[in-house]
Amino acid sequence: MTTALFTPDDTTRLTEALNAAVTDGATPGGVIALGTLGSPPRFLAAGHTAPAELPGQAPDADTVYDVASLTKVVATWPLACRATDEGLLDLDAPVRGFLPAVDGPAPSGEATIRQLLTHTGGLKASTRLDHYRGQDRPLHELMLREPLQSEPGVHRYINRGYILLGLALAHVHGRPLDQIAAALWSGLGMDATAYGPLARTPQVAPTEQRLPGAPRLWGIPHDDNAVLLGGAAGHAGVFTTARDLARYAEHLLTPGTGLHGWLRASMLPAAAIETGLDRGLSWILAPGTVAYHHGFTGTSLYLAPHTGRYLAILTNAIYGGEARKRLAPLRDLALKTITTT
Repeated sequence: MTTALFTPDDTTRLTEALNAAVTDGATPGGVIALGTLGSPPRFLAAGHTAPAELPGQAPDADTVYDVASLTKVVATWPLACRATDEGLLDLDAPVRGFLPAVDGPAPSGEATIRQLLTHTGGLKASTRLDHYRGQDRPLHELMLREPLQSEPGVHRYINRGYILLGLALAHVHGRPLDQIAAALWSGLGMDATAYGPLARTPQVAPTEQRLPGAPRLWGIPHDDNAVLLGGAAGHAGVFTTARDLARYAEHLLTPGTGLHGWLRASMLPAAAIETGLDRGLSWILAPGTVAYHHGFTGTSLYLAPHTGRYLAILTNAIYGGEARKRLAPLRDLALKTITTT
């Protein structure tokens, strides 16, 4: 690995793009963490944490954001990797074998752990856990008995597979998912990272106001399915800071750590997403040997193992409603910047 530091021009362009996202109304504010292995991280911030609830407060490296689908690569993926190393999971075995026994046909239960991680299991794309309310069977059984939507092997990004992975991880460990994840993050020094719900403190960035006059979501996961699971799920529900994501990225990029080895293995293409993009184990793979992932709330994490670079974006882009498309210029610049050597 040949490390490549971010240049002053890089940070200037990223700062301008973050400011532009705020000015454009894509998000009230946000924080970028960027760094190169072996050097201290840098943090760029702009805007306000929450203009209505926390007037005048600017976000910083320790502002806590709902990272939505970054949960998949900050919680579920590393936990699945470690569980595989410990012999608790087998990537090429059906997920039903790692959940309480289900008698009879369970079409969705035949998807393997690897297929769920790579979004190629053929499971139904729609995931509405509220549709299972009032049923007399456990959630995992209801989900496993669902028919497949397509033949396994074709990429379709869905949350359902990661919900099953979260249930499987809890079962094989014999502990709730949030407890397993907390132990992982504690070992990595990610002390501000946790599953919700969290207390409504000034350190936590509020997200969406669902109904006029109603309280804004604040410390509660934006994802409804995660809420129905008590806040902790395999696909969403994690809250974290730019500082903690920098620590996490540094661990993943450090040769010799178990998760560094898994990151390398996870960057082997498993399925095509579109021209120029592939899916590895959890991560999206871009040309230039970059792995990244996005979160619905306006968050992103980018890793470049060959240069030791990382870049994280944390925003609450749903503060004023759907605005993720207006984050596209910032995300595009982030990917271009971390890819350039």
